[in-house]
Amino acid sequence: MKNKTIMIVDDELDVRNLVENILKTAGFEVIKVKNGSDCLKKLSKSKPDLILLDFFMPDMSGRQILEEIRNNPKTKDQKVAFLTIANFSNVGLNELNKLDCLDYIRKPFNADNLVKRVKALLK
Repeated sequence: MKNKTIMIVDDELDVRNLVENILKTAGFEVIKVKNGSDCLKKLSKSKPDLILLDFFMPDMSGRQILEEIRNNPKTKDQKVAFLTIANFSNVGLNELNKLDCLDYIRKPFNADNLVKRVKALLK
């Protein structure tokens, strides 16, 4: 997975750093972003291969960020997966599917499982 770039969008520094360390060890490039507005700004300048997006953040929810990504012609095809503590119901999962969310990885996560799922999303 050399040269694949993952954007981590999470308001918690510890989570961003942990995920960065796991993914860099697996050979990925990493862009760390602390909130939704920063995510959307960075997407205007760069196109990561995948975004790992937290659902609960103070400025914008993960759903709002994903809706903005899908509504922008330049980013509408961006690969996005949630990395979150949220436990979605079937209704919630259907809503994520409507927004073309590729995966939903629950925190806390296992490092090996995270890498395996990220690699599967990039195929």
